[in-house]
Amino acid sequence: MPLPYPSLASLPPAPRRLRRHAADAAGPAVALVLAAWLLLPDPLTGPTRLAVAAALGAPTACALVTLTEAYRYGGVGRCQLVGASSVLGLAVLGAGQQLRVGAADPTAVLLALAVVPPLLLRGLLGARPAPADPPAARASVPAGRAELLRALDALRDAPAPSGALLVVELTGAAEGPGFAVRDDVLTEAFRRARAVLGPRDLLAEPSGAGFAVLTPAGPVLAYALGSRLLAALTQPYQVPGAVLRLRASIGLAEVAGSGPEDVLRQADLARRRAVQLGRDRVEWYDAYLEEQLVRRLDLERELPGALARGELDLVYQPVIGLADRLPVGAEALLRWRSPVFGTVLPAELLPVAEDLGLVGEVGCWVLERACRQLAAWSTGGRELWMAINVSVPELVSPDFVPRTAAVLDAFGVPPDRLVVEVAEPRVGAELPTVVARLAGLRSLGIRTALDDFRAEHASLAQLRRLPIDLLKVGPELVDPADPERPLIDVVVNVGDRLGLEIVAEELESAAHVDGACRAGCRYGQGFALARPATAERVEAYFEEFPSAFR
Repeated sequence: MPLPYPSLASLPPAPRRLRRHAADAAGPAVALVLAAWLLLPDPLTGPTRLAVAAALGAPTACALVTLTEAYRYGGVGRCQLVGASSVLGLAVLGAGQQLRVGAADPTAVLLALAVVPPLLLRGLLGARPAPADPPAARASVPAGRAELLRALDALRDAPAPSGALLVVELTGAAEGPGFAVRDDVLTEAFRRARAVLGPRDLLAEPSGAGFAVLTPAGPVLAYALGSRLLAALTQPYQVPGAVLRLRASIGLAEVAGSGPEDVLRQADLARRRAVQLGRDRVEWYDAYLEEQLVRRLDLERELPGALARGELDLVYQPVIGLADRLPVGAEALLRWRSPVFGTVLPAELLPVAEDLGLVGEVGCWVLERACRQLAAWSTGGRELWMAINVSVPELVSPDFVPRTAAVLDAFGVPPDRLVVEVAEPRVGAELPTVVARLAGLRSLGIRTALDDFRAEHASLAQLRRLPIDLLKVGPELVDPADPERPLIDVVVNVGDRLGLEIVAEELESAAHVDGACRAGCRYGQGFALARPATAERVEAYFEEFPSAFR
C-alpha cells in the first residue's frame, strides 16, 4: 500500500509572523535526528537504527523547520512553521492529508528512510524552484529583519561601501472601516513602494510598524528615492466606501561607517525626527540629531509625572507702559524644574506635552495658578492684568471657554484682567475654530492677544479676521538698524485702524526700547525693562510703583 504524503503546495500558508529562515533551523534539525539515534536501544543497529532515528527526530525537526512551503525571494529560502505529532511517528498535517511512520513496522521504517530525508532537505534548501512572483506578491511579503541585517552587512563590506537605509512609518491606515481595509491599504502601500524601487533596492519589514528600504545609491540619489516614496505613499487610497490618506515619515541613514544594527537605529531616529517635525517629510540622521532625540525620549519619559511631583512652576515678566514706564501687568511663563534636566523652557516643554496629549492638563494648571496669583496681586487696589500663553490644540478644545470662565469665577478675577495669548504661526491650520474660541472669550470680557506676529502679507490679511485686543511684535520690527524697520509703521497703522494695542516684546536693549517708543507701541516687555522672576520678586517690584494701575 503506497504511503501518502502531502504535496508541499497543498498545505495552507502560515501567518507571516511565523516565517523563519530555513538555514537557521538546519542545525537544530540535524541535532534532533542525532539525539534520536543516541536514545534508541542497542538491539537496533545499522540501517534500521538510522531509519528509526529519522522517524523519531524528523517530526520535531519538521515543527521547527517547516515542510509546508518554501518561498524564495532574492535567493533566500523562507519557511512557514507547522505542527508535527507522534513521538514514535511522523505526522505532517495539511489539507486533510497525513503521513505517519511507525517504528515498529519494518516496511514503514524503510519507507521513512526513503521519504523523510528528501522531504527534510526539500524544506530546508527550497529544492522546489519557486515560480517568478508578480510585483504585487513580492511587495506584500518584504524581507525580514534578519535578511535586512545580512544585506546591510554585505553592503558595508563591499570594496567601496556606499548606500543608505530608509525607514518608513505610515500613519492613518487604522482609520479605515475595519482591519481588512487596513490590510488592503498596507498591501497597496507595499505595492507602490515596490514600483518606485530599482532592481537593486531591497524592501524589508524589520518590525511590525512600517518598513525599510536598503539602496546601494549614494546620498543624493537616496534622498531622491525617499522623496519619490513619500509622493507615492501619500497619494489617496481607494477602499470600499471611502478614500483614505496616509501620512509618511521617512528617516535616512548612510550605511558606510556603522554596523547593521547601528544603521537601522540611526535611520529609525531620523524617522522619529520626521514625525516630530510634522510628518510627510524625509529626514537625514546626524550625530547632533541623535543627541536631540535621546533627550526628547528622556523628556517624554519624565514629563507625564512632573505635575504630580510638583515640578512645574510659573515665573512672571512684567509688562510696562512705554509712555510712563509703569507696570500694567505681567505674563505668566511656564518652567519645568526637573531634577534630571534642570530648568526646561516652554519652547522645548510644550511640543512634548502636545505629543503626549498632556497640553490640556498642563494648560489647566497654568490657568489656575496664574489666576490665583493675579487675585493675590489685585489686593490693595492694583489693577494689573495677567497674560497666559495658550496652544492652539488647547484653545480649540470645546470646553476651553466655559472652563476659563469657571476658573475666573472661582478666584474672583474680573474677566478683563485676563489676557489669553495665542501664537500667530500656529493659527492658520485651525483658523475658523480659533476665531470662534477667541470670539467666545471676548464675549465674556476676557481680552485676547496674538503673539509672535510676523507682519507678513498673509499675517496682515489674517489679522482682520481674528477677534483680538492686543498684538505682540518682536524686536526685529522695532530695531533701528534693521532694514525692515518701516514694517513696524505699517503694523502700528493697521493696529490703530483695527483698535489694537501694540506690545513690543523681547526688548533687550535701550535701542530696542527707544525704537518701540518711536514706532508708537503702547507697551513693552523684555530684559531691558524687567526680567522674568518668581511671584515674590515680581510683587516686590510692583511695590516700587504704588500708583501702578490701569
